[in-house]
Amino acid sequence: MENTFGGQGFFKDASGTLWLSDPEERFGFRSTWKVNQVLCQVNSAFQEVAVVETEGFGKALVLDGIVQTTEKDGFIYNEMISHIPLATHPHPQDICIIGGGDCGVAREAVKYPSVRNVDMVEIDPVVVEVSRKYLPEVAGEGELDPRVQLHYEDGTLFIRNQSHVYDAVIVDSSDPVGPGAVLFEKDFYEDVYHSLKEDGLMVCQSESPVFHPDVLTRVHQSLKELFPVVRTYLATVPTYPGGIWSFTVASKSYDPLQEGRERLQLKDNRYVNREIFDACFQLPVYVRELLK
Repeated sequence: MENTFGGQGFFKDASGTLWLSDPEERFGFRSTWKVNQVLCQVNSAFQEVAVVETEGFGKALVLDGIVQTTEKDGFIYNEMISHIPLATHPHPQDICIIGGGDCGVAREAVKYPSVRNVDMVEIDPVVVEVSRKYLPEVAGEGELDPRVQLHYEDGTLFIRNQSHVYDAVIVDSSDPVGPGAVLFEKDFYEDVYHSLKEDGLMVCQSESPVFHPDVLTRVHQSLKELFPVVRTYLATVPTYPGGIWSFTVASKSYDPLQEGRERLQLKDNRYVNREIFDACFQLPVYVRELLK
């Protein structure tokens, strides 16, 4: 089957049905979505940006042929990467989001009444524009909350110039390939550490423990060399390869195993509740072994 559509990852089968395929080449594994309609497809200065209507997952944001989030389950990832760290900190006021162009993380962060400023640093303005226009189910309806400030620039350079500014930094990165690879390196985490206030914390998505155990291990070890408190937690996100996804929170002071449950904001949540807050840190044996 050849790529007759023209976009990365898209192909038509013998019947003319359009599909989108996302391979994990090292494992001989491929996720494939039936595409009912292409709502938008443009080439930005950085990547191919598309929004498609899939058969089972609704609308999906696709970057360079890789599904980033969907209408069906995007709320799981966005709630888990936002609420766990922001509930752990007793009074988060100043937040930085690295990436997060679909605006879903910013939408969750402003649920915390103590938050007064959110710097969202996304290198590609087209991702934000397309998400807000075609994916309000993820980005939210209407204008962004006035506390959210958009910065269209390289997140690594932005955070390098910040010193003791933020209560929390949320690294909502793409996979560790190409330009996104630097967001998984210790040098970047050192810059994040210095951007945080004395009791600040950060969180990052640390990939699949099944398909990318080496990434999870490296992230966890790098953060442990910088922060006194490092905790990895899991969520089930069906869109992502294997379904099991990891996040790692690193804190200068506060431990989510000791506090945060009661501060969790519950309004309009579709995934995170207090029971999930507790349970997500209970790791299976194979994940614990990766983190030793």
